[in-house]
Amino acid sequence: MSSDDRLIYLLSIVQQTLKDHTNRTLAEMGGKVTLAQAAILFLLEEKDRRFMSEMGQVIGVDKSAMTRLVDRLEKAGLVKRRIDPENRRAISILLTPAGRREAAAALTVIKRINEEIRKGYSSAEVDAFKKILGGMLRKFKAPPTGMSVMPSRPPRAAGRKGAPGSEDDHEDERGV
Repeated sequence: MSSDDRLIYLLSIVQQTLKDHTNRTLAEMGGKVTLAQAAILFLLEEKDRRFMSEMGQVIGVDKSAMTRLVDRLEKAGLVKRRIDPENRRAISILLTPAGRREAAAALTVIKRINEEIRKGYSSAEVDAFKKILGGMLRKFKAPPTGMSVMPSRPPRAAGRKGAPGSEDDHEDERGV
């Protein structure tokens, strides 16, 4: 039996496969959102009237990706932008009733996929896997920014105005 020691490659392929599977399953179940968009809805459920910069830091996406995600959610009627009454230059994001329903539907799908992942493994194996993943996060996580509860991106190179980022690079405990 041959052992594949390309851990970064394997983790990357598994992550992309799970994202694709989750997005496909969300769509098949009639969902209106992607995994990245669901992450925003989940954040707004926890605390409504968040700023895009705050949410971008938590889910690990840059400003332009966050703008695109919120644009799509707003177009679908799942969130609204509102001028912040305390700072008229700032715009906060609010979850609509349709957004709450969509978040609940997405969470049901994501929980089911988490159960699929566990199938075929003992509780001890799942616990060991979670321990390994948690250890990797602790080992490679960038210093905290004070706001993010998610793994941070590597620091930007000096002089770079902005690093390109995908919309859904990081996942939280719900699988997003």
